[in-house]
Amino acid sequence: MRSSRFLIPFTLGALCMLAAVMAAGWAVPELFGRVNVALGWAPAPAVAPHAPPLIAAAPPIVPPPAVVAPAAPAVPPAAAPPVAALEAEPLAPAAVASTARLLIPVQGVKAADLVNTYDQSRGQGRRHDAIDIMAPRGTPVVAAADGVVMKRFQSERGGITLYQLAPDQRTIYYYAHLDRYAPRMVEGRALRRGDVLGYVGNTGDAGPGNYHLHFEVSTTADPRKYWGGVNQNPYPLLR
Repeated sequence: MRSSRFLIPFTLGALCMLAAVMAAGWAVPELFGRVNVALGWAPAPAVAPHAPPLIAAAPPIVPPPAVVAPAAPAVPPAAAPPVAALEAEPLAPAAVASTARLLIPVQGVKAADLVNTYDQSRGQGRRHDAIDIMAPRGTPVVAAADGVVMKRFQSERGGITLYQLAPDQRTIYYYAHLDRYAPRMVEGRALRRGDVLGYVGNTGDAGPGNYHLHFEVSTTADPRKYWGGVNQNPYPLLR
């Protein structure tokens, strides 16, 4: 009985002490862990140190799209002048043929043998719009330039004649007082410079024994009117 009297107060005291220790242990986790170890209890779970709060990773900074200024419109080239402004002004009709030297249209005749008979007066107040190239009868008459046989014609004044149209479709070469045409010299035939057209004669109003070639150069806006062009002196073109 005596032991029971002492045991009860001892037990109560131990419980009070244990309660005090546990209360202190809850307040101080480290102390509570030591008490657990001393009493043989399971060790308290380690208290993780206070980690700094996690900071969500900031989204990557995407630079705003560069504002590209619209390309400046290409400067339009200066307006080209009208084609007509770039082209040379057309030559006067009487000056077209002077841009190229012609072949003397009678074989064997040299430039020094030529006489400028252009613009000489003729009977009945006429003006001589050609040059006369003297040569023996039957001397070959040749094309002064390239072209085509425009017209074969026999007239009272010119006798046996031939009209040649140049490639420019404006220049007319006229050969008169022929004795005869060369073989196969027909209208529409293409001609090359130096082709034989016919032969020197005295037909028409040349006069008996006055053998020569009457040679004219003219230009016309309408080649169908081959007889009505503007005449030009052939003499400078044959020199």
